[in-house]
Amino acid sequence: MDAPGLLALKQGLESLGEIVVVAPDRNWSASGHTKTMHKPLRITSVTLRDGSCAFATDGAPTDCVAVVMLGFSKEKPALVVSGINPGGNLAHDLTYSGTVAAAMEGAINNVPSIAVSINANHADNIDFTPAAEYAARIARRVLTEGLPPDTFLNVNVPAIPIEQIRGVRITRLGKRIYRDALVVRQDPQGKTYYWIGGEPPSGVVEDGTDFGALADQYVSITPVHMDMTSHALMDRLKTWETDSLLD
Repeated sequence: MDAPGLLALKQGLESLGEIVVVAPDRNWSASGHTKTMHKPLRITSVTLRDGSCAFATDGAPTDCVAVVMLGFSKEKPALVVSGINPGGNLAHDLTYSGTVAAAMEGAINNVPSIAVSINANHADNIDFTPAAEYAARIARRVLTEGLPPDTFLNVNVPAIPIEQIRGVRITRLGKRIYRDALVVRQDPQGKTYYWIGGEPPSGVVEDGTDFGALADQYVSITPVHMDMTSHALMDRLKTWETDSLLD
């Protein structure tokens, strides 16, 4: 709720219509498409740093969208926009990202949805203005033209001044290279615990991908479909229905 990217996004979208802000009360980075099912959800009215009203939940980003769709808000939104995440959500990151999960929840509920991230180092003093500006431009286009069912847009903005951004590119997901490592330590009581650490991930810069667009100083817009079926593999696996696999 206190994230500067959230406030920048809200302010960037204000010219498009009434904005309702619902966000977690803590960081849910790398939470994936988590949904709270086995405990109560609390929703608290809070005041953002610009003096406007918002709602904080003790649930995940997915829950923030779900409660609105299920009746917390008086009417269903015309658009769901999640972000601005302080770091790129590229390639395989989509399966981990809480920011992307909120857009997924919007798509599941048949509302056009956008996840917005800026490809910056979390430790940097990030200027979210370019990402907020492009989020508003893309949101305005989506409100006008809509999106097909079961889809959402994953938007990544380069962390450079807006005048240096060369435009937008429609991209496919690239390939993320993770360098995770398992760190084994002991607490003061001598008990072993584990920490997933390692070097920051990188990615394969290739034309037509999200990584390629950012490397060339373009905003990456990747349309994502919720149908994760490998249709190409289905035909090959059809033989399993008639052979002795289940004998």
